[in-house]
Amino acid sequence: MLTPIAYGLAIVLNLFIVFIGARFLLVPRAAAAGYGVPAEKDGDSAYLTIKGLRDGSYGLLGLALLAFAGAHAAAWFMLVVAINPLGDTVVVLRNGGTKAVAFGVHFATAVIVLVNAALLFAV
Repeated sequence: MLTPIAYGLAIVLNLFIVFIGARFLLVPRAAAAGYGVPAEKDGDSAYLTIKGLRDGSYGLLGLALLAFAGAHAAAWFMLVVAINPLGDTVVVLRNGGTKAVAFGVHFATAVIVLVNAALLFAV
């Protein structure tokens, strides 16, 4: 019973991060606003592209690990990659974003990723 939940959650989380990466590449300003720190009108395009590439590649790597390396490797990946939403929490708070977005989106994501890592380790 635990295996389908662990794998299912990992697949959903990784697809979601691929989606976020694609959103930063396709509609960067809207994605930045959703992130919690709106982008400057005449700047930030390189950083928004970097964010999109980073997120997309992390999501694809997570899916590849699930498909080709198994639960244990994916668990280690999730454990390490949880640093990103934890860092995003700090970035939002330090750059004028709301506590609701910082904790309700980014910190909550980190917690879910860590729970998923624990589930994958248990498989």
